[in-house]
Amino acid sequence: MAEKIGAQLESGERLKALMAMYFLDLKASDEDARGEVAWCSSVGPAELLRSMGFKVFFPENHAALLGASRTAAQTMPKAHALGFSQDICSYLTSDIGAFCSGFTPLTKALGMERVPRPSVLVYNTSQCREVKDWFEWYGRALGVPVLGIHSPVELDTLLPEVVADVAAQFQRVRDGLAPLAPSPFSPGALEEVMALSREASLLWSRCLEVSARKPAPWTFFDHTIHMAPIVVLRGTRQAVDYYAGLLAELETHAAESRAAVPGERFRVYWDGMPIWGQLRALSELFSGYGAALVASTYCNSWILEDQDPEDSWTSMARTYLATFICRSEAYKEAYIVRKAREFGAGGLIFHDSKTCPHNSNSRYGMPQRIKESQGLPVLVMEGDLNDPRCFSFEESRVRLEVFLEQLEEARK
Repeated sequence: MAEKIGAQLESGERLKALMAMYFLDLKASDEDARGEVAWCSSVGPAELLRSMGFKVFFPENHAALLGASRTAAQTMPKAHALGFSQDICSYLTSDIGAFCSGFTPLTKALGMERVPRPSVLVYNTSQCREVKDWFEWYGRALGVPVLGIHSPVELDTLLPEVVADVAAQFQRVRDGLAPLAPSPFSPGALEEVMALSREASLLWSRCLEVSARKPAPWTFFDHTIHMAPIVVLRGTRQAVDYYAGLLAELETHAAESRAAVPGERFRVYWDGMPIWGQLRALSELFSGYGAALVASTYCNSWILEDQDPEDSWTSMARTYLATFICRSEAYKEAYIVRKAREFGAGGLIFHDSKTCPHNSNSRYGMPQRIKESQGLPVLVMEGDLNDPRCFSFEESRVRLEVFLEQLEEARK
């Protein structure tokens, strides 16, 4: 499933093989009707599910594949016809629309006729409320149980009582999974999976940190491709091994000063979702101007390093509550500024994703505040994660040129 964008990494072939193995393993479980497949939201209790023997499928990952393959526009109308608004998450509408159409990009890629059917669906609202509606629709359509964790948002700090409540919700999900799980719950198994999840997260963090080198050996467009294992294989030895190999390759590239963007002139921070259907075009556009997107809020969100296998429930609750999207506006603003400085970014781009308000931080004055307080040039780029109608490449190109002129003046 890997696509050659930006940096030419040998790990791309390993990624392709790893993702094929992941999906074909799900296909085998689906065909054998063993009831091992659980569907999970991306920021959800994947570690708990894996510790109880489930094979885990992520509808959000499937929706991203629909966006990247530029097939989302064909499937969304099916969901709109069911009453889902055109203004809500295009991940949701493209994925449900694909299901109703009997379509998946996995057919062309791997010969899979359909996505694997679940025996249970589990969500966590820490990233948005839409996952609840998304998964409950599938629960009704497929006649399978749906279990949910409802996380508070707008958190300045992680208050003990909030963490305790979410930890208790994780335990209630465990109890609901018990009669459905391939394996009985085992504290030792959960500890083992959490340890692997933490190890992979730490390696992923170190991989992203390599982009702080000058020139950057890989960029945001590469990050979005190589983040797949930390999303869908979190808690497995395969993810750990993959990122250990990727890190070694990136360190070699950095030591040899191999630039992902030849003649790197500008370093930029990206906030918000990827525009999946435009990754290649945008990568080529930025590279042509000598601009390297060195870091992003989105890819950093998969650094889940606070998991403590010796304090499973509390640390799991803290880990998922600490994700960027759960935090307050003030926390997010300080975080973005800090990360931009750490990676040497001379400016920031905020993607205003039209159907994803939870992952768009440009709507309440943050770009203007950062520009005024930090003196950093800022561009708000309008688009969407999956809906191509919301993005104009030509308009974005013109606005990017103006933004880069501001960066050039700031450099001088």
